[in-house]
Amino acid sequence: MPIAGPARWHAELAWLGDRVAADVLIETEGDRIRAVSPGVAAAPAEAVRLRGLTLPGLANVHSHAFHRALRGRTQSGPGTFWSWRDQMYAVAERLTPETYLGLARAVYAEMALAGVTCVGEFHYLHHGPAGVPYDDPNAMGRALLQAAADAGIRITVLDTCYLTAGLPGGSPGGSPGGAGAPLAGPQLRFGDGDADRWAARVAALKPAAHGRVGAAIHSVRAVPMAQMRPVVAWAAADGAPLHAHVSEQRAENAACFAAYGRTPTQVLAEAGALGSRTTAVHATHLTDDDIALLGASGTSICMCPTTERDLADGIGPARTLATAGSPLNLGSDSHAVIDLFEEARAVEMDERLRTEVRGHWTADELLRAATADGHAALGWPEAGRLAPGALADLVTVALDTPRLAGTRPEDAAASVVFAACAADVRHVVVGGRQVVRDGVHVLVRIEGQQ
Repeated sequence: MPIAGPARWHAELAWLGDRVAADVLIETEGDRIRAVSPGVAAAPAEAVRLRGLTLPGLANVHSHAFHRALRGRTQSGPGTFWSWRDQMYAVAERLTPETYLGLARAVYAEMALAGVTCVGEFHYLHHGPAGVPYDDPNAMGRALLQAAADAGIRITVLDTCYLTAGLPGGSPGGSPGGAGAPLAGPQLRFGDGDADRWAARVAALKPAAHGRVGAAIHSVRAVPMAQMRPVVAWAAADGAPLHAHVSEQRAENAACFAAYGRTPTQVLAEAGALGSRTTAVHATHLTDDDIALLGASGTSICMCPTTERDLADGIGPARTLATAGSPLNLGSDSHAVIDLFEEARAVEMDERLRTEVRGHWTADELLRAATADGHAALGWPEAGRLAPGALADLVTVALDTPRLAGTRPEDAAASVVFAACAADVRHVVVGGRQVVRDGVHVLVRIEGQQ
């Protein structure tokens, strides 16, 4: 990602983490913010005017880029998570490093247009057909890194350990006894054999300046408890983020209890996987003890409401988890839509449906989840803030669209959270370099873009 020169940006309005300020001059040097000065009514002649509300870049903490190919093909008609998963595997079976590069580039460019400046790619499609490694065992991971560079955004490749098709003695996919059901069919492309071989492969994946590498335990279904510890140890040694799908489905909980006599959260806790560098994705079906474990350990929670409702997963206890001590962040997961504003407001709206009470989350809390807390979960603590020293990632949302016309400055943050959509994003700057200008991606040609 090229380093930009000195620049000045004059924001009509800017969200500064706890308030909206007017006439904010943002000065950048290279890829960092040098100064933030509210109340500069007369913009310097050379400053780029940013009309609307300017935010820090958005972090999409949980992405499966290849799931984007399923959009519109799996939404109608009956089915379950498990029948949807079969269709997802059919897509995974066909991809090559070359086609994955093209698909992921388009997905990440769509994210940039939606204001996403950093993505966490939960990456488990590692090998060739029948699980045969490519000449470069990290060819698929490098395709993702290249795709993000082409689209002009940052990426954390959350390289995912995926070893079994189900829990021992559990359901679905499990078999009595042993370490769990063996991988078969398209799943063979996901597996490294054991966690030590996973770690050896990941150690060779060296990102560029725009990328970082973290670890992921796919789920208790896919990684036996004994195999979790090498993944946890690798992440700890590297100071890397560690993510895991947790209790997305009730069937997962039942299978885990049948196999271990514990919930998925309790299994992860016993494996040493919880903590401030860990993110539990979904966390939909939790016990009170699970919530206490996650909160006390400072494990963050990634909610993906558009996917969770698309797959009929359920509504997770986001507010209860946050109160217990778990920071919230957001992801678009399967990319039924790519819109972090929709994900943010859905956290509040779904809580209202679940509890029949309004007002669980403030706009500032939801924006922090989408910005600073999301970046922290991806190992980019220097991003997600409009402050000196932070990475120069800016997103400007127009306030003169049909959805936001009439917005008062004092209501701008709430209006964006509760009414804006991805189409309202006008400008995106990543590392001081403009990636989206007037709603048009300047690095990647997007089908349908004017």
